[in-house]
Amino acid sequence: MDILQRILHEIVDFFRVGGVVEAVSTGNYRFFLTLDGFMWLLAPLAPFIILGELLWLLAMKRFTKTKYKVTLTIIAVNRALGHILSFGAMAFCINVFEKYAIFQTSYKWYWFIYAYVVYELGSFIHHYLSHKVRVLWCLHAVHHSSEDLNSSVTLTTFYLENIYTEILQTTFCMLMGLTPEMYFVIMVIDSIWGAFIHISEDTIKDGKLGFLDKIMLTPSSHRVHHAKHPLYLDTNYCSVLKIWDVIFGTYQKEEKGVPLEYGITRPINAQSFMDVYFGDLVLLWEDIKTAPGLANKFLYIFMPPGWQHDGNGMTARDVRKEYLTLEQKQGASA
Repeated sequence: MDILQRILHEIVDFFRVGGVVEAVSTGNYRFFLTLDGFMWLLAPLAPFIILGELLWLLAMKRFTKTKYKVTLTIIAVNRALGHILSFGAMAFCINVFEKYAIFQTSYKWYWFIYAYVVYELGSFIHHYLSHKVRVLWCLHAVHHSSEDLNSSVTLTTFYLENIYTEILQTTFCMLMGLTPEMYFVIMVIDSIWGAFIHISEDTIKDGKLGFLDKIMLTPSSHRVHHAKHPLYLDTNYCSVLKIWDVIFGTYQKEEKGVPLEYGITRPINAQSFMDVYFGDLVLLWEDIKTAPGLANKFLYIFMPPGWQHDGNGMTARDVRKEYLTLEQKQGASA
């Protein structure tokens, strides 16, 4: 009985339906008219997008086990680690930093717009750093290692990355004046959209969403982010609104004729949990061991992926710049 209760608890927890179950069991349906109740109604949408895509692919006979083997393994491992190494990062940062906010917001509609723009900036910053600082990339690379993009990839992360991104994002948003309630609402909406933009091409072939592509990150835009073609490297860092990608010049639209080949640029066995989860950390350690001098060892930790102490390496920025320069020359000579 304990095992069955544990399994039921895991299902309820994963699908985020605890509030709904409680409201139904107590008959307190007016709960859903409150802000907390509204959040509990929104929360299950993200995991149900993942489940819905799996069921859809099974029904259409497009499901391929190898595409989900490692991603689902990582999700299971992270949930196990979450029980063993549970750490209330968000609660800690709220308690420490909320009182130092530069000003206080309220639930007026214009503050919600402000809050979303601020939340998006926080997401942009820590996502950008995850691509530009090698030790952070070693953790973030897990999310990019899948050679097939589908909604389950949204939960395919290195466990420690979940903690440090929560710390950075929560601290930033609290200091910028977001209330915890507003922060949680935006976070739930962000998780729903995050699951949707990872949807596979087998489910939605064309990831463009018409006029929404002009203001939002769509599945098409996020497929670009996960692609490893030189044109697409290190672009489209935003989560929902693409405002900061446009401002900082990191937005790249999907181009016809430029393939959406997913994964990372290093040789990798995408079907190996160990290589996906720890492979980049192993390579970093090897570079640190062989680097001459203490300064170079530290630089390998904090410089962008691809940097080498002898100057012979190429970062993603270098690869993309070289590609764009070549394209420009070819266009000029045509």
